[in-house]
Amino acid sequence: MSGGQSALMGTGGERTGRRWSLAYLDVEEPPADLAEKYGAVITELDLSCNRISDLRFLSEFPVLTSLVLDHNQITSHVKIPDLPHLETLWVNHNQIKNLGMFVSTLAAHCPNLRYLSMMNNEAAPSFFNGGTYPQYVDFRYYVISRLPKIEVLDYTSVTADERDEANRIYGAHPRKRHKKSASTKMTSSQRKDMDTNNKDSS
Repeated sequence: MSGGQSALMGTGGERTGRRWSLAYLDVEEPPADLAEKYGAVITELDLSCNRISDLRFLSEFPVLTSLVLDHNQITSHVKIPDLPHLETLWVNHNQIKNLGMFVSTLAAHCPNLRYLSMMNNEAAPSFFNGGTYPQYVDFRYYVISRLPKIEVLDYTSVTADERDEANRIYGAHPRKRHKKSASTKMTSSQRKDMDTNNKDSS
């Protein structure tokens, strides 16, 4: 048994069928030999409480449907490979600050997301991190508008009314996330600024 396999089976790592846990192992990514050997069949992956900041290794997990990354070092600039089967993603307690950048990455590479939790990130204002209720509502509207298949956001189901309002405010096309504000409404000049910034960054 290799050192990586020993760590996986003996110090908190666990693989059961198509589920794989590497939580609490203080790693930056799964051991390469194990990812090569098992990645093609793993559908559920728990990497909670590690030091992960780069997700490009997920290219070794092409059929992944569920990914838990709570308590890591994920930022808005994280690189994510195409994960067409991913439906569940938890990134609670990370370092995500720019909502527009992060959600645009998800929209491009995880088009079938249905369940997303981003609690306790700066980009996801809520009661838990000092955000106001209007900021929380606006956060939900923006994410819902950008991820059309989302059904549950931060443990709360997306309603038909929310989806309608999200599309009314942000429209059907990608827009850059405006800065955190106490209001859920934007002026026409703010919308123009968002569109201009989005073109400049593309």
